[in-house]
Amino acid sequence: MTPPTPYVGEFEYSVLLAVLHMDGGDDAYAVPVRALLETRTGRPVARGALYTALERLEGKGCLRSRMGDPTAERGGKARRYFTVTPLGVRALKAMHTSLANLSRGLESVLEPS
Repeated sequence: MTPPTPYVGEFEYSVLLAVLHMDGGDDAYAVPVRALLETRTGRPVARGALYTALERLEGKGCLRSRMGDPTAERGGKARRYFTVTPLGVRALKAMHTSLANLSRGLESVLEPS
């Protein structure tokens, strides 16, 4: 049986999109995810908020994480890398569809002029 699609809020949606942009490489860890979010949204992202969202999304089954190898540059600590799961893609699609439905008919107001 397929698990129900989890609800994701605006920030979780943004975090999932950022991880998806980096998926497939070894770049999807917190620091570049945060940088991409800040660059693309033009808003600051608190580290604590990002780590909380990453943990929450992993708990919902939308993300999977793995630990990389320890590195000297990090004082022997390993990085945690994230990947969007198929359930996470379903959650992204559901939120995207929901927002598209809400904004339908408002293109003249919402589209750049």
